[in-house]
Amino acid sequence: MLKAVLYSILAGGMIPLGGLIAHLAQERAEMIGPSMRHFIIAFGGGALIAAVALVLVPQGTTVLPVWLSIACFLGGGVLFALIDRWVAERGGSRGQMLAMLADFLPEAIALGALFALGSGSAPLMAMLIALQNLPEGFNAYREAAPKTTAEANKTLMVFTALAFLGPIAALAGHLFISNHPQLLGAMMVTAAGGILYLIFEDVAPQAPMKNKWAPPFGAVAGFALGLLGHLVIH
Repeated sequence: MLKAVLYSILAGGMIPLGGLIAHLAQERAEMIGPSMRHFIIAFGGGALIAAVALVLVPQGTTVLPVWLSIACFLGGGVLFALIDRWVAERGGSRGQMLAMLADFLPEAIALGALFALGSGSAPLMAMLIALQNLPEGFNAYREAAPKTTAEANKTLMVFTALAFLGPIAALAGHLFISNHPQLLGAMMVTAAGGILYLIFEDVAPQAPMKNKWAPPFGAVAGFALGLLGHLVIH
């Protein structure tokens, strides 16, 4: 249980770290140029797609009947479309943050369950979650676009608070969800549907740049990160 908490703190800590890097880049515009910023956005999108294709859907569907897998996946898309619409009606844009949490929390729950089951792949999974959270935290901070020092500090404090949802999720997975694989599977597939909606509605449209080829490759690199973890674990 202690390992599950510590590794989930490490993974969640990458969220405020990514936000801090984005803050420094915003303060010093020359630190990260436009092409690199778009590359990081695309990289985060690629990592999210990898989470959907290689972790959430494969692991979730193995314990669910076909009809329930499809229902959860479509339901996740509908749920996040409604959340996204609700946020947009209030003048906000939080697609990156929603996608980040939809990815991080089910994976943290799964991480806690893996530690409970004594899986040797649990530490590696924690490292991969951490690598995904770094660009996703960067992108979510840029989407929040704080304009003053007070807003920036508030955003980073929120990101730090979100990071501590990881240990809570890992504890839930360790203590409760590890004995209910179908519930975990339904959560993972629902999250996958929501993430896929948010990628194409919010994340991917921010990545392209005219006459620039590095940003699209960022999506390839982000997916390659997830693929590497999938191949090593399996």
